[in-house]
Amino acid sequence: MIGVEHYVVVSSILFVLGVLGIFLNRKNVIVLLMAIELILLAVNINLVAFSAFLGDLTGQIFAMFVLTVAAGEAAVGLAILVIYFRGRGSIAVDDVNRMKG
Repeated sequence: MIGVEHYVVVSSILFVLGVLGIFLNRKNVIVLLMAIELILLAVNINLVAFSAFLGDLTGQIFAMFVLTVAAGEAAVGLAILVIYFRGRGSIAVDDVNRMKG
């Protein structure tokens, strides 16, 4: 029988991978966006698992809202990257810091 503990372990692993992806890779913006998506996926797994465990639909509804925000974040982030790449020719994070000022 798969219990809530299994979902929490999988969610924790995904969350740690997302955080490590953010801290270890600061060169590629696409990898940073994917790491943020992993973190949001880990949160969604917890929301759905505890919602099913408690017999309440609130967590599942909230997970759908998080998925909607994540899709919007990915679309806006990729659109900004495409525009930035057309102007600079690179998507390195170090080059983005030059935009200050």
